[in-house]
Amino acid sequence: MKTTIVIYGSSTGTCESVAQSIAAKLGVQAMNVQDMTADTVNNHDNLILGTSTWGAGEMHDDWYDGVKTMQSCNLAGKCIALFGTGDAESYSDTFVGGMGELYNALKDSGAHFVGSVDTADYSFTDSDAVIGGMFVGLPIDEINEEEKTEQRINEWVARISPNL
Repeated sequence: MKTTIVIYGSSTGTCESVAQSIAAKLGVQAMNVQDMTADTVNNHDNLILGTSTWGAGEMHDDWYDGVKTMQSCNLAGKCIALFGTGDAESYSDTFVGGMGELYNALKDSGAHFVGSVDTADYSFTDSDAVIGGMFVGLPIDEINEEEKTEQRINEWVARISPNL
């Protein structure tokens, strides 16, 4: 049986809350990236990775060490799904850019990425997390669109589940 884990980086608790929700729906563990080790990565087939966005569209600070750990592992053949939290109103030009930064750090790892999301239901001006008109993962805006979070998570989990 394939193993799945949700790993997140969060300062304010928003990304952690989203991670816990995703993990509960999948019946798997959620873990703070601070607690992640190479064994964590190596012992799971599916990695669901989440980050909040800070500064000018950067991933959560703890992910910088987390990315180094992941890059030290063999990710070939693993399935990766990404999610990110951000503020599309106040940071419209860098919305969930941290998710894009995380994707760019791992895209050449040999892993298979799933869970891209159409940009049509989001209001923002630019994002490094958009490639070919699609977000590289699930964007969540708990500040301006909290009422959409549960449905967005449910639909995304239903879409990625067959790949896990």
